[in-house]
Amino acid sequence: MPQLLDGKTPAELGFYMPAEWGHHQATWLSWPHKEESWPGKIMSIYPYYCQFIGAVAKGEEVHINVKDAAMAAFAQEQLALANIPLTNIKFHHNETNDAWCRDHGPAFLLNHDPSKGRMVVDWGYNAWGGKYPPFDLDDDIPTKIAAFCNVPVVHPGIVMEGGSVEFNGKGTLLTSKACLLNENRNPHLNQDQIETYLRNYYGVEQILWLGDGIEGDDTDGHIDDLTRFVNEDTVVTVVETDESSANYEILQDNLRDLKKMRLLNGKQLNVIELPMPKPVIYDDQVLPASYANYYVANAAIVVPTYQDDVNDQRALDILTSLHPDRKVIGIDSTELIWGLGSFHCLSQQEAQYKA
Repeated sequence: MPQLLDGKTPAELGFYMPAEWGHHQATWLSWPHKEESWPGKIMSIYPYYCQFIGAVAKGEEVHINVKDAAMAAFAQEQLALANIPLTNIKFHHNETNDAWCRDHGPAFLLNHDPSKGRMVVDWGYNAWGGKYPPFDLDDDIPTKIAAFCNVPVVHPGIVMEGGSVEFNGKGTLLTSKACLLNENRNPHLNQDQIETYLRNYYGVEQILWLGDGIEGDDTDGHIDDLTRFVNEDTVVTVVETDESSANYEILQDNLRDLKKMRLLNGKQLNVIELPMPKPVIYDDQVLPASYANYYVANAAIVVPTYQDDVNDQRALDILTSLHPDRKVIGIDSTELIWGLGSFHCLSQQEAQYKA
């Protein structure tokens, strides 16, 4: 059964999930250590992962979950090799199964009345439909972080991943049917019931649904590889120009759907197209490389690039034009994407009221 606070849902208490571009107290990460997630290549990811940490730490604290002192020491060594100072970087002995903090990390809610503080939502987590057991340690992470931050935590009692939902901070949530309606998550719930959970525990009023995800995405279609809000009424969405690609029709369908959508005020979405990179293939496997898997930090927007000079630059230019208040930084994600995720998948923001 869902857990409530004082018999009320977070939404009834005035809590809501802010947009990612809102102010952060910190970014939370889980140090990558599971070799099966990067078969034969885990050591190759650390220089790029550390560059990401360094970019984020320039504008906010970075909190990193590690198993123990030995893993913290190894992480510090890798950061030193990448010339990343430890300023603003803190380690926590919270053991994890894997590195994908977007999906197993906490959802920090703010309140329309800032005097009421913050709240953490601890959704259930089952490693994208039970694909990669065990996941018990990951499932415990949000409550551990809530305890550290001394904020109340609520458990809705259903599976939900942070990468499957996108927010404009003004009452609208964007998601995909391929993921949230997949029977490997919450087979006992239909679309209307899932929407009720989203409204009650994220404090949103409107849910907009897209269809399928990109080729190679083992999350069953996370929205953060497809479409992202850049302000309350504008989205960027990835589009494939190669008609022979398996992604072409999927992304055209999503584009058509987005152009039909209306926000709560009746306004049509402003839809900006992002390119897809040329296919990234390793060990005969098509990887889910997408520029949409960027992370919005206080001081920067960190965008995955894929050694595709033309499309990398196009994506960076588009995002720079849409975010004049932040520095847009491209970091090579060619090694990281072998783990089937990039910077957004690896990170979870800790929202905070701006002083």
